[in-house]
Amino acid sequence: MTALRNELPEEELDDQAASGEPEKGRWSQADLLLASAIDALRRVEYVLICANSDPKKSRPVPPEPIARPGARPRKRKPVLTDTGASKLFELINGGAA
Repeated sequence: MTALRNELPEEELDDQAASGEPEKGRWSQADLLLASAIDALRRVEYVLICANSDPKKSRPVPPEPIARPGARPRKRKPVLTDTGASKLFELINGGAA
């Protein structure tokens, strides 16, 4: 099954990732619940480390969720830059009128 999925074109993989239904994959509901519990535990651990670390030091990288069958990892959204923040501030304060 993996060899077939690896031979798919990139467009089909993107379509499957967008409309993927992991619950219809080869994992049982127990597997999916376990993966969700592990993801939640990793997030709690990340928040705990961030809350108890020195704010002047760099934060650790947030944890990646466990890959589910039939779904690709989500792409990270870009962070708001200083230029974008100034433009947004300008628009909020009446710059669009």
